[in-house]
Amino acid sequence: MTHILAIDQGTTSSRAILFDANLQITATAQEEFPQHFPDSGWVEHDPSDLWSTTAATCRAVIEKAGISAEDIAGIGITNQRETTLVWDRNTGQPIHNAIVWQDRRTAPLCQKLREAGHEALVTQTTGLLLDPYFSGTKVRWILDNVDGARQRAKAGELAFGTVDSWLIWNLTGGQVHVTDATNAARTMLYDIRKGAWSTEMCDMLDIPMAMLPEVRDCAADFGATRADLFGRPLPILGIAGDQQAATIGQACFQPGMLKSTYGTGCFALLNTGDTAVTSQNRLLTTIAYQLDGKATFALEGSIFVAGAVVQWLRDGLKLIRTAPETQPLAEQADPTQNVVLVPAFTGLGAPYWNAECRGAVFGLTRNSGPAEFARAALESVGYQTRDLLEAMHADWAHAGEAGVLRVDGGMSASDWAMQFLSDIIGAGVDRPQVLETTAMGAAWLAGQRAGFYPGMAEFGQSWALDRSFAPAMDADLREEKYVAWKRAVAAAQAF
Repeated sequence: MTHILAIDQGTTSSRAILFDANLQITATAQEEFPQHFPDSGWVEHDPSDLWSTTAATCRAVIEKAGISAEDIAGIGITNQRETTLVWDRNTGQPIHNAIVWQDRRTAPLCQKLREAGHEALVTQTTGLLLDPYFSGTKVRWILDNVDGARQRAKAGELAFGTVDSWLIWNLTGGQVHVTDATNAARTMLYDIRKGAWSTEMCDMLDIPMAMLPEVRDCAADFGATRADLFGRPLPILGIAGDQQAATIGQACFQPGMLKSTYGTGCFALLNTGDTAVTSQNRLLTTIAYQLDGKATFALEGSIFVAGAVVQWLRDGLKLIRTAPETQPLAEQADPTQNVVLVPAFTGLGAPYWNAECRGAVFGLTRNSGPAEFARAALESVGYQTRDLLEAMHADWAHAGEAGVLRVDGGMSASDWAMQFLSDIIGAGVDRPQVLETTAMGAAWLAGQRAGFYPGMAEFGQSWALDRSFAPAMDADLREEKYVAWKRAVAAAQAF
């Protein structure tokens, strides 16, 4: 056997990537699928799109590489987290569209639960906050709004899962209903310290526990694929939610190490080792990974809009045709203008957690144009990252002891954006040679479970640097720009 197949099921596309015995990419296949916006602040996916694009890209990448299923030692899966599906256990048919992590429809329910005094228990148990972002209130919404759903759920007829569970259900022909600890930790239904589903959380949200999948380590036996899918059954051996998979792929295995992934959103994870740090600054306490029954914890800050702000420039404002055009545009921007964009298109994530806030632009002049908008869009990602890092430093004395932020994801390919990031956080930024760290993390989990890849220490030593960025901005200017950002965020929230 010569390869590991990594499935990377994301918010806007599904990808399949083959890694060879040296963890190098042999081939990649990708397929986008439509987003559905049935109401303001609502975001859905057709569950059949998630499955069909995953199956199609897996077949395509095997064909592209010119190998067969006989050459594949196992499958690793990484997925968009919090996105919620409920399906019939007998037919495998979803009872509603998947409700995407970005969806804000349960904001009124979260507010009601908050006013009833439940948030402290939620945070103490799950490490999370009462926010529409997480799966629990999405499940509750489906049970409340689909005819007969709650009765069927109580009767054990319905299954709930995040995207990893949905894919495994389909890959195994409905034989296996499982998830891993990292995805379970994002549901608002899981006690991260006890490592078990919480009866208190399920009772609070009126969710029957019979719906829930079995929780396993990130590297474990998750069943085997149907023989007819790829020519022979392939073992599924690794799962991690996308941000945790990126943490693994970035080899952030030591407490104090920090990574930030720039995809549709931006997600910074700080490894806190065996300490589940309770945030005083509205960050999330989560599971970074779980191996051999032992959980390693992290502090996480989530930004809802990172790469999505570039998509907005392209699709909403029609200022660019392709994402890479933002860099030369930003370089052309008038340095005397200070246009600040707060991209709160679906609310603000950490450390603000304001579901009702919406986007705003400040500092416009008659001369503001595409170049200034492009620069403001890229800068907004740096500002939001600094917000997260400031909160992490306030929460944990060992935050940032590694002295550098490891970055990955599509936007990390922009030298301009990464230099501004380094400038505004006042610290080094390291970009790895392999930007596909999310898929690599999933591949490593499956590969080391199969005995195909080395253990954690050797894998960590193989991490390879592409480029380092060091802060070059004047300290006074850095603070002046960050103060302007904070003022803009305050004004956007006051609107």
